[in-house]
Amino acid sequence: MPHSARPCHIGHKRGLSMTGISQRKRIWGWLFFDWASQPYHTLLVTFIFGPFFASVAAEYFMNTGLTEDAADARAQSLWSLCLTITGLVIGLGAPLMGALADTSGRRLPWIVGFSALYVLGAAGLWWTQPDGSNMWWALVSFGIGFIGAEYALIFINSQLPSLGSDDKVGALSGSGFAFGYAGGVLSLMIMLLLFVEQPSGKTLIGLDPAFGLDSTTKEGTRFVGPFVALWFAVFMVPYFIWVRDVGPPAQGKGVGDAMRLLVTSVKGLRRRLSLSAYLGSSMMYRDALNGLYGFGGTYAVLVLNWELVSIGVFGIIGAISAALFSWIGGQADKRFGPKPVIILAIWALIAVCVTVVGMDRQQLFGFALADGSRLPDMIFFGCGVLIGGFGGTLQAASRSLMVRHTDPHAPTESFGLYGLSGRATAFIAPALIGSVTALSGSARIGVSPVIVLFLIGLVLLRWVKAEGDKETWADTSN
Repeated sequence: MPHSARPCHIGHKRGLSMTGISQRKRIWGWLFFDWASQPYHTLLVTFIFGPFFASVAAEYFMNTGLTEDAADARAQSLWSLCLTITGLVIGLGAPLMGALADTSGRRLPWIVGFSALYVLGAAGLWWTQPDGSNMWWALVSFGIGFIGAEYALIFINSQLPSLGSDDKVGALSGSGFAFGYAGGVLSLMIMLLLFVEQPSGKTLIGLDPAFGLDSTTKEGTRFVGPFVALWFAVFMVPYFIWVRDVGPPAQGKGVGDAMRLLVTSVKGLRRRLSLSAYLGSSMMYRDALNGLYGFGGTYAVLVLNWELVSIGVFGIIGAISAALFSWIGGQADKRFGPKPVIILAIWALIAVCVTVVGMDRQQLFGFALADGSRLPDMIFFGCGVLIGGFGGTLQAASRSLMVRHTDPHAPTESFGLYGLSGRATAFIAPALIGSVTALSGSARIGVSPVIVLFLIGLVLLRWVKAEGDKETWADTSN
């Protein structure tokens, strides 16, 4: 059968897959993964646990005798180290994991296994102590859950080609991200309204943390871990009921066959200029985007002196815009293709970064602001809308463009390489931000390297074919 043939599309055309589950249900089941998994990124990475850990670590280091600035720097470095190590584990293992799945022809067992890591890692965050006495436990638990979430996503992404034809996957990808961000918004609102303590000990609406949780020991905030774990476990049920493996047949067995498949794929990149350029481009701009996500909360705390609840509200605004923009971007992808959408999103995010770097409490692009001016807060909230909106659009369109470069005979392995491009250099943005911050002595200036990463990504997109490189698939197996 030629490489362009997609037996997995038979179910789409007839309305009922070979598993007896309608294509509509398979699509909805697949979409529920984004809804179930997004809170890990929204609540744990960016808006609640990440800033909470940074504040706990900073206070701990201050109690050891460090100055406030030194303690903040130490705390940010520790969080960066965690993201770097987990990023390297994910990036280096992603291609092999994808190859193993393709040799076996099965993806669901891997998704089940990594889902278990997700739940266990998230739930373990409950035992994070507010005095910082077990910071390494918190970091290890977070890392285990994060690895599970990212590895599972690789296999989920590889199922996208089986859900529709090439002209449909862009809209499906955008809908998935929109649905996921909607879940992120709802989960964040629940946490802020019912659990996360303000300095007064009350939640955003003036209540004590739900379930009798003790605000003095930050139990309301620490509940974010078990909450995310429970959310995932409940909302993954539709996925496991409606989604089945309908991809290409097994291509071998064992680690040896997986390694040979991986080596063949990497060697094949020499004949696939468009894919190689796209992987390099996405490596740069996705690392820049992750830098914005990972350090947005830190910027709000260090530069604008925001409280955790304010960061959470900022997250809600960003997540709502991400859901809306992802859906709009999916429709634009369907009409114009993913590449123009990616280019627009990158330019918009560059503009945001320039604004953030040029602003603090005292000035805006060199123009002095009145004492107590709320303009920086208003501008940063606007930046949150654009970061969330165009960040979601960028991720959805990127997944769609990857589908156009994916051999249907090895989709998981292809998305493993995509995972590698997104995670193998995950240390670059944190390292550059940390280095520039140290050299400049400014957390604001420290954000500037992400602009360079976005620009490099734009340059490499010049060699990426908008409709993929199907004509090269047969060549890569030689």
